[in-house]
Amino acid sequence: MPEQPAMVDAGGTAVPISNPAKVFFPAIGLTKLDLVRYYLAVAEGALRGVANRPMVLKRFVDGVEGPPFFQKRAPAKLPPYVTTARVAFPSGRWANLPVVADAAGLAWAVNLGCIDLNPWPVRADDTEHPDELRFDLDPTPEADFGQVKEAALLVGELLETYGMVGFPKTSGSRGIHIAVRIERRWEFTDVRRAALALGREAERRAPGLVTTAWWKEERIGVFIDYNQNARDRTVASAYSVRPTPNAQVSMPLTWAELPQVELADFTVATVPALFAERGDAMAGIDARAFSLEPLLELAREQERAGLGDAPYPPHFPKAPGEPKRVQPSRARKDGRTGRAG
Repeated sequence: MPEQPAMVDAGGTAVPISNPAKVFFPAIGLTKLDLVRYYLAVAEGALRGVANRPMVLKRFVDGVEGPPFFQKRAPAKLPPYVTTARVAFPSGRWANLPVVADAAGLAWAVNLGCIDLNPWPVRADDTEHPDELRFDLDPTPEADFGQVKEAALLVGELLETYGMVGFPKTSGSRGIHIAVRIERRWEFTDVRRAALALGREAERRAPGLVTTAWWKEERIGVFIDYNQNARDRTVASAYSVRPTPNAQVSMPLTWAELPQVELADFTVATVPALFAERGDAMAGIDARAFSLEPLLELAREQERAGLGDAPYPPHFPKAPGEPKRVQPSRARKDGRTGRAG
């Protein structure tokens, strides 16, 4: 006999949860209903990262042991507390993505199998001008989390140098994310270019620790993935649960506590109590939006010194000024030239 849906109270709205006892994390026995309850416990913080943003639905319908799929269109039938926003993809096609605004929307997304939440860096009322600059610090296989923290601290210091304030969080996987609230005056290409410029400055100051090399064969240390600021790219938002066996969480941190933390400190089992005790380290992110001009000027200085654009992801149309999108070892083999990034 099919399992009956469970009803949860999500901020005063009753939300049905289908297959509530379905195990999403077999190693720890965490069910879909457990996951919904986690997000409701940290809803204030989680909504700070996703509210009123178009969201890609990354659905793990069989839990963490099954492959996820990305749903880049809103379902045909939506509850009244979920709206949509129209976005344009790099191909020129467009779609309506779901937009959540409250705890009921969080519960709805998790009920569809979303373990982590993946919002665009824009607001629903203007999907062409990002309001968030994102730094995704991803270690190479040879790098450890200590190096990631060292790289994150360097990025934080550089942001201060250019008059900006970054808000760090663990990625919940292997890295660290840093978010900066920016004025909604620039397009995706500008925001991506600003991220690349600061990444290159970090690389200049700490060669061997930080890299912006797009091709994996060229990377050493911690990769600053500037392309996470390109159109249609997303990262897991604050308080997102990640598909790790122990259900690690993407946890906002203060800069002071960053050096001491470990990824496994923050899981579905530990974060609700930490959130209740200390609040949200990202609570102040909306207090001020910063100008990108200092970083865009840095980009112009780098261009004058011979550092132009860097490669986009493979499925993006070729961009003006982009170097040859070819793996360096293959370029050498084929006799082609051109800096890869």
